[in-house]
Amino acid sequence: MSDSVSEAAANLAVAFLGPTGTFSHEAASRCAGETMSLQPVASIDDVFLAVEAGNAELGVVPVENSTEGAVNTTQDCLVETSLRTIAELYLPIQHNFLVNPVAEPGQIRRIVSHKQSLGQCRLWLREHFPAIECQDVASNAEAARMAASDPDTAAIAGELAASTYQLKILHAGIQDRKNNTTRFLVLSRDGKTSSTGCDKTSILVYAENKPGALFRILAPFDKYQVSLTRIETRPARDGVWSYVFFIDFEGHMDDPAVRQVFSELTQCTVKIKNLGSYPRAIG
Repeated sequence: MSDSVSEAAANLAVAFLGPTGTFSHEAASRCAGETMSLQPVASIDDVFLAVEAGNAELGVVPVENSTEGAVNTTQDCLVETSLRTIAELYLPIQHNFLVNPVAEPGQIRRIVSHKQSLGQCRLWLREHFPAIECQDVASNAEAARMAASDPDTAAIAGELAASTYQLKILHAGIQDRKNNTTRFLVLSRDGKTSSTGCDKTSILVYAENKPGALFRILAPFDKYQVSLTRIETRPARDGVWSYVFFIDFEGHMDDPAVRQVFSELTQCTVKIKNLGSYPRAIG
């Protein structure tokens, strides 16, 4: 196969946090077209890098969970990236307690999972396995792989990981909140989208460290009746005790009201970064 053909084939991939069997894998499979392959990578940072380098056409990353809140790694990558968000999706998350099929009752010595998953099952673990060590690992699928090779280890992961690594579901649906949901973003180098009339826009806003800065940011949204759906802060990496605001709101960049909001925001902020407008998903 020639280099050009290999590159074209790679471009038709959707990068996601691997290995195979993660919830990100499930989310990516819902986004991939019929001609697209799924490309697991080692970290969320690597998802961004794969798309930025042209090794994948799209990237799928978790950005927030209804129980544990924002995924900080994704937010930090959004600050640095040139990629745009072109879609979002909400994935219901059911966590299961998985064990090696040959494990004996009372044999489990440690429980492994991604730190967000451990947090989402905190109360259940405290009630059922208060004396067992909990260890966070890179992904739920990595936890499942570890359980598959060690009967002393149990994993918390989804059904896809259980089937992929041939584990037994000892307890199903152990998440503390039954409506547990993770929101994923779909990233692309070409972030152009058309208005659908039911859209969402995501931006980053760098504000001056002065009294009333947040009020001045929010005032245009109220003035033009643009509904906010999320606002969070993260430390900015280019200054001590300075912050960047992550803001999601209803509407598309082409909408007149949104254009008015942007016009006024440019007058009261240090910098605005448009992360993309995209069809609003049903959560």
